[in-house]
Amino acid sequence: MKVLSCFDGMSCGQIAFERAGIPVEKYYASEIDKYAIQVTQANYPDTVQLGSITEWQSWNIEKPDIIIGGSPCQGFSFAGKQLNFEDERSKLFFTFVDILKHYKPKYFLLENVKMKKEYEDVITQHLGVKPIEINSALVSAQNRKRLYWTNIPNITQPEDKKLMLKHIVEPEINKKDFDITERMKKKKPGTLAYEKAWKNVCSLNEKSKTLLTRQDISNSGATNIKYSDSKYYKPTPIESERLQTLPDNYTAVGVIDGKEIPISNTQRYKMIGNGWTVDVITHIFKGIKEA
Repeated sequence: MKVLSCFDGMSCGQIAFERAGIPVEKYYASEIDKYAIQVTQANYPDTVQLGSITEWQSWNIEKPDIIIGGSPCQGFSFAGKQLNFEDERSKLFFTFVDILKHYKPKYFLLENVKMKKEYEDVITQHLGVKPIEINSALVSAQNRKRLYWTNIPNITQPEDKKLMLKHIVEPEINKKDFDITERMKKKKPGTLAYEKAWKNVCSLNEKSKTLLTRQDISNSGATNIKYSDSKYYKPTPIESERLQTLPDNYTAVGVIDGKEIPISNTQRYKMIGNGWTVDVITHIFKGIKEA
């Protein structure tokens, strides 16, 4: 199968095709984040990087069998300013539509966040299919509701694996650098910092909140893990990868000019938060094999 991945990020799509048992003959990736590209090339060196999606008319590629993508969501997210299609990043959805119309692939998949119905309906009108909502909680230890527009047939809800944080956390001995116990204690009751820190505490018998592009205690959406009655941690990069059902240390190393380089935790968190829950995408891709 020939694949064109728009907004490819760190190529979660390639992992999903592997897990779904679908051979990929050629994988074209449109991405501009240098760290995400480095991670992709470390894991999938045969990936053909195309650069910005805005330059798609200059691409010289074979006709893809499937076009996939998760267009930027900042203009739609309830966690953001909800600028909808006025946000320059979210306008890139229409570029995705232009690419679909040009190549006319057999299949397509677009992922995005939960959004106001009026915005959802615009996307539905342009793609010609209604989305299916899938919560990553069914296949991972993370609550992450997303919408998927696709013409891949017979998409149902994944089987619930009943995973909780206790199933994915690393041993405490590995978490020293992520210990936020003292920082939690220093938050003064009644302050905004206190409310942000404590409202996002999740126990090991719960699922995490939706991963964001930052896993910092000052971030209002970050999960703070209650490891025990006296210990609190922020998720490690490996735990964050597991919450997105990525392989351990998938984002740890990148490649530049054939040389491996380490990726900082800040960049790892960013690309993981921007990525797909791989096992959800795998579940959707299995519909291709069944068809």
